Amino acid sequence: MDKVKIGVLGAGAISGIYFENLTKLFREVEVAAVCDYVGDKAVKAQEEYKIPKVYDTMEELFQDPDIEIILNLTRPNEHYKTTKSALMAGKNVYSEKPLATTYEEGKELKNLAEEKGLLLGGAPDTFLGASIQTCRKLIDDGFIGETIGAAASMVCHGHESWHPAPEFYYQYGGGPMMDMGPYYITALVNLMGGVTGINGMCGKSFDQRVITSEPQKGSVIDVEVPTHTAGMLRFENGAIGTILTTFDVHYDRQASLEIYGTKGTLRVSDPNYFGGSIYLLRPEDEGFKEMPLLFDYKENSRGVGVADMAKALREKRTFRTEVQQTLHVLEILTAFEKSSDEGRYITMESSCSRGVAMKNNPVSGILD
Repeated sequence: MDKVKIGVLGAGAISGIYFENLTKLFREVEVAAVCDYVGDKAVKAQEEYKIPKVYDTMEELFQDPDIEIILNLTRPNEHYKTTKSALMAGKNVYSEKPLATTYEEGKELKNLAEEKGLLLGGAPDTFLGASIQTCRKLIDDGFIGETIGAAASMVCHGHESWHPAPEFYYQYGGGPMMDMGPYYITALVNLMGGVTGINGMCGKSFDQRVITSEPQKGSVIDVEVPTHTAGMLRFENGAIGTILTTFDVHYDRQASLEIYGTKGTLRVSDPNYFGGSIYLLRPEDEGFKEMPLLFDYKENSRGVGVADMAKALREKRTFRTEVQQTLHVLEILTAFEKSSDEGRYITMESSCSRGVAMKNNPVSGILD
């Protein structure tokens, strides 16, 4: 098929792996333009990845008639405004997570995309990697029986010890649930199905954080968002899950995700990654056994969701990271704080059916 031309909005820290994969791994797309409000970043990306065009403003990028998909890599609290502007300009949009900072904003974007007949979707796409797709096959093939529960946790002491610009993690739109929660919730939705309701409790252990990473070492951040969230989820199939996300805890490992079934337990790899070891426990075994990965994309394959969207655009089919999923995940993420503030169980307004499972293609970088 003719390559789908992509315009990248934002050339910050996360952009490097997207540029790498979209210019070298995924064969049915072309990065045709880049834009960043810090012009030097865009020029650097252009030179390193041989991108044909650089734009000074997003409005100029959105007016380029050759661009078919805008890859929105702006900061989380900018996603709503920038995605809306791209949709208004008639562009399909793939956004980094989350879709927006509120469910109401996300719903507005979904409605706008549908009104204009445009594709809208976004990250994370790690669930399309080898590990979680293998877990999905094990569940679908009955290895753990009927799913009855899940437990997820993301435990760390924040990003100010390593990130060069960690402020936004503690500002509106940030926090551990909005930042890291999308990986866990998206994985759970793809493994177990949609969520019908949640309970949540949120807290903030530190009013300020001291940056210990360069170049802002010693600077103080005011914390504006919850940094410790515990929640419970009821899935459409009746299963019950728990999740903990925190930037407040010292611990020896960050990620944990387990799926419980009537015939066994599945220990999923870190959903922030595409690969990683997975383990299955059944009562006839003496303990957890490592399972082989059955699918492609074991390495950092960010951009596979964009490539799938591009293929869907050409073939006029649904794609695996579409807005039905990203909006449902956004509602879940934001409902924990709503539940905590209002002291009540929150029933989901949105719903989400699991998308099509991945298929192995003989040629890596070409989607089925």
